Amino acid sequence: MLKPTPGADGIRAFLQHDLHSHGNSAAGHGLTTYFASNPTEIRLSVSAVVRREPGGCEILLMQRSDNGHWGLPGGYVEPGESVVEACAREVQEETGWTVEVGRLLGVYSDPARQVIDYGGGSRVQAVNLCFDARALEPGEPTTPEETLRIEFFARDALPEPFVPIHQIRLSDAFEGAAGTRIR
Repeated sequence: MLKPTPGADGIRAFLQHDLHSHGNSAAGHGLTTYFASNPTEIRLSVSAVVRREPGGCEILLMQRSDNGHWGLPGGYVEPGESVVEACAREVQEETGWTVEVGRLLGVYSDPARQVIDYGGGSRVQAVNLCFDARALEPGEPTTPEETLRIEFFARDALPEPFVPIHQIRLSDAFEGAAGTRIR
């Protein structure tokens, strides 16, 4: 399923990105890069492994407008909301899908993996709570400027480039363990 037409900023960021780069950063000034160091702040974030069917291997991914990478929907928790509310909100904003948020898959805070450089001197250590979720109903994204494309993919056929810090979350989700991973 192809979804929103990106705004001018999303197109500019995507065009500046070399899709055949090393897969862990974007080319160009001011675009999101992964595995940064020296965080300037710490923030609580959420993400979701959204499955088409409960326990299924087909997952909802979004292609980010800031660097062209495919990854899990998610974002930062806002003041006054629970992590479950934040997770459902972020998925709906970025993909349009209404979801049922399920169990906590993992907590990710390792600064060697979780520092994201947003450009302009902003380097955030994201403490991420990743949830399992089930897709309920499609809709229109409310933040289409953040997303170039939205599509379901089989776990063994992920698109490239892929957000590198999301790889471990997917591994944990499909490992089959009932427990929550702390990394």
